[in-house]
This record gives sequence, C-alpha cells and structure tokens, in this order.
Amino acid sequence: MRLTKKNGTFPGLGEAPFDVAAFLTRPLVARLATAGPRVRPVWFLWEDDAFWVLTGPWSRLERRLAENPTFELVVDSCDLDTGTVHQVIARGLGRTTEFDAARGRRKLSRYLGKREKMWDPRFSLGAEGNRWALLEPTTLWAVDMSFRPVHNHETSQE
Repeated sequence: MRLTKKNGTFPGLGEAPFDVAAFLTRPLVARLATAGPRVRPVWFLWEDDAFWVLTGPWSRLERRLAENPTFELVVDSCDLDTGTVHQVIARGLGRTTEFDAARGRRKLSRYLGKREKMWDPRFSLGAEGNRWALLEPTTLWAVDMSFRPVHNHETSQE
C-alpha cells in the first residue's frame, strides 16, 4: 500500500495491511540509503511522521544530506515461525537538526533498555556534537509479505 504525505501526515495509514505505527515502535534496524549510493544500518525513532536518526562527528551522514537530501529507508522483519513478514519503505528528504536529549532518551531506551546508567558510554546523551538526522518521508510503502510457514524446520533428503 502506497501512502503519500498530505498536510504533514499520512492519511490512510490506519488502512495499511498491518499496524505501521506499532511496527515502527519496535527496536528494529533500518537500512538508510543516501546519494552515492551509500547504505548504512541505523537505529531510528518514528515520531511526528518522520524518522529520527542519531548522528554526529563520527558519521558522514550530515555532510551527505547537505550535499543531497534525498534518502530511502527500509525497515523490515521476518518471523519464520509465524510467517509474518512486514516491510515499510520510506522515500523523502532529510536534513540535520539540533539534538535534544528527551527525544534521544526515547530512542535509545528502545534499543538499550531503561537503565541509562548501564548504557555503553558511546551512547551518552550529552556527547559533544550529537545531532539528529531528520528524515521526512514524502512517500511510505507498507507491505505485508507474510506466508504460511512450514512448521517442520528439519531438512530432509527427499
């Protein structure tokens, strides 16, 4: 199902073949493609009909978006036991913006847990140079590619 942003939102998102908002709140890894092409795995936060990706001086993402703001991003999951395969593909324009710790905490707690003191020091919310890559899709595709699973995962020599 293809959805196009209108007036800052995605009308019809509730009619997608699965609950896209719930899917995008899961701690999944997305693949982000920028011009070049360059593809990188990223953790993300889906808020305000946009993807928020942490970036900073350790990454070339800010420079790449400044040179060409076009992006594509794919979030997908595949559960072989249930046969559930969901995919969200986003295309749009990205830019960097100032970092705010509250949004950073919401994002990182999804991936690292609520116990902030236990996080790896690389994920400090107060790190110098933290920025957001704000990826604002103009188009979303929500695809349900689920299948009927084979429950016997043993290989046979037939």
